[in-house]
Amino acid sequence: MPPGTPLPPDDLGLRLREVFDLVGPLYRRVHRKVEQSEAVEGLSVGVRAVLDLLYRNGPSTVPQMGRAQAISRQFVQRMVNEAAERGLAEAVPNPAHRRSSLIRLTDDGRSAITAVLAREHTLLREVGGELTGADVTACVRVLGEVLRILDDVDVN
Repeated sequence: MPPGTPLPPDDLGLRLREVFDLVGPLYRRVHRKVEQSEAVEGLSVGVRAVLDLLYRNGPSTVPQMGRAQAISRQFVQRMVNEAAERGLAEAVPNPAHRRSSLIRLTDDGRSAITAVLAREHTLLREVGGELTGADVTACVRVLGEVLRILDDVDVN
């Protein structure tokens, strides 16, 4: 099959199984690494995820964050509450919806997530394998397509 030719569905399914076989262990190791770093930064995996969403997307509602991360609104609310108790995030009025406040980073929250992202960047820049921009673009495209096929999965 010439390069650039789409794979037949059966072949695609087999190749994507290879991706799934890597994504699970990768997710668990990243999760564990964040947990190990909690002693340094004091951020749980869930609070780190909330702070990262707010850093990247700006003020958001709890339901918006849940949808963005494909996790339950209740879990996001617990993580937002934890972040707020620590002064890392705060609720502000939402002009678009009276009952669903916007959550935004505080200055302390912005400093905390900036430090975490800088540390993670230092780690990620050590990835070897002579990866190219095209390699990373292809990886992001593949994972995005797999995620899109699962959009209908209820996370609540």
